[in-house]
Amino acid sequence: MNQQKAILLVSFGTSYIESKEKTIDKMATDVMNAFPDYAIYQAWTSKVIIHILQKRDHIHIPTIEEAMTQIWADGITDLIVQPTHLINGLENDAMKETILSMASEELTVRFGTPLLTSTEDNHLVLDAVMKEFADIPQEDALVFMGHGTTHYVNSVYAALDYTLKDMGYTHAFMGTVEAYPDLDVLIRQVGRVHPKRVHLAPFLLVAGDHANNDMAGDKEDSWKSRFEAAGYEVVCHIKGLGEYESIRKIYLEHLKNAEAET
Repeated sequence: MNQQKAILLVSFGTSYIESKEKTIDKMATDVMNAFPDYAIYQAWTSKVIIHILQKRDHIHIPTIEEAMTQIWADGITDLIVQPTHLINGLENDAMKETILSMASEELTVRFGTPLLTSTEDNHLVLDAVMKEFADIPQEDALVFMGHGTTHYVNSVYAALDYTLKDMGYTHAFMGTVEAYPDLDVLIRQVGRVHPKRVHLAPFLLVAGDHANNDMAGDKEDSWKSRFEAAGYEVVCHIKGLGEYESIRKIYLEHLKNAEAET
């Protein structure tokens, strides 16, 4: 192995160990198998979650700064950074800024793109995800919970909702837990198609706190409870995007594109 070449996988992180194993860890395994000539490093951007895992589970996940320090110590000269972020939002901007601040002429750095970067990405991701839900009856509604952001790139979620309809999925909807389209918008939109049931699914890399609590939780303000209060039978699917092999393959393509850059 040429240890001068390395790939750094950067994720926000999750406090749900089982979801970590099914998503972030599987992504790392896929990358190791696809890039055997590269040393593989990982880092998480959420220092809160890093602290939780360290204190609760005695698992240490490096921060970006720690990973970059190790990369320097190991003599890496060619680094490809692949985020597992979904969008080019605040987390991705901050990640790039931190890494570039620690780079120098001795270290060539290239960045792979997040999952949803181009219009082609949007179609590929939605096609992959909808194949996973092919068994849902046509008279039911499928509602995805994205995260949402104050960053201007949040418009991608409305674009995804529009694209779903353009692809023929008239009973599929895309919303966010922290931005637009929000839950109130979704309840109005779903009401217009009069579905028999409502299926809820996270449009998030990992099925962590948002999926288990904000989406599928029993509190009265959860998406599940709100749709039930609106009169629907609700089915929750607790599975992060990173659990789908087809989605991980799209990340690998982004990584291969970054490798091909000169």
